[in-house]
Amino acid sequence: MTVTSSNRDAIAHGKINVEPLREQPKFPSWALKLTMAVTGVLFGLFVIVHMLGNLKIFTGAEHFNAYATFLRTVGAPAIPDEGVLWIFRIVLLVAVVLHIYGAFALFGRAKQSRGKFRRQGMVSSWNTFTARTMIVTGVVLLAFIIFHLLDLTLGVAPVAPEAFEHGEAYGNVVASFSRPGVVVWYIIAQLALLMHLSHGLWTATSDLGITGKRWRKVLLFLSGLLPLLVVVGNIIIPVYVLVAL
Repeated sequence: MTVTSSNRDAIAHGKINVEPLREQPKFPSWALKLTMAVTGVLFGLFVIVHMLGNLKIFTGAEHFNAYATFLRTVGAPAIPDEGVLWIFRIVLLVAVVLHIYGAFALFGRAKQSRGKFRRQGMVSSWNTFTARTMIVTGVVLLAFIIFHLLDLTLGVAPVAPEAFEHGEAYGNVVASFSRPGVVVWYIIAQLALLMHLSHGLWTATSDLGITGKRWRKVLLFLSGLLPLLVVVGNIIIPVYVLVAL
């Protein structure tokens, strides 16, 4: 941003800065915000579908393993095994990279533009708290995603349980969540998801250009309700396994 003024004395004493606060970025901030909004909505849809699928664990091993087999073989025989699954994985990986890049780029630009001054007089609220902790909750979620993949997808020791066996989805989930430490870590990550997703979905409404008063009220409600339902659904799974199986 550049400030122009004819007051030469103010300029000379440094009260007015005529130099840009930062260089013109290669990618404009609006494009980064739009990218984060789109990828954030994609993540939100994914965690909802993922949670609904995982709830099949309450129907028993047969149904849960059948669901896991369906994910690996969907589109067969026209598409090779795990073909569709790998397409989704690649799309999500690209989205994660873009989301992380956008987050740190915007955070750095805001910090550079603000300089040594901090925002003052902000009203304390859930939305304010989640906004201030977006980087922290994002890092927690990234660590959890890596752990989750090593644990239940790749079966890499010592993250995965010794009883891990490729293709045995139900048995792997039970073996993993039979460890109290993993359940505690899972719950912490879900609380981070609640904060990150609720604020992210709400912010995405503005970044996607949704400005209607009624729509914003509805979306504000949904941005709180949907993450809460996802997190509750995700938490009851490891607790159920640890206590009842």
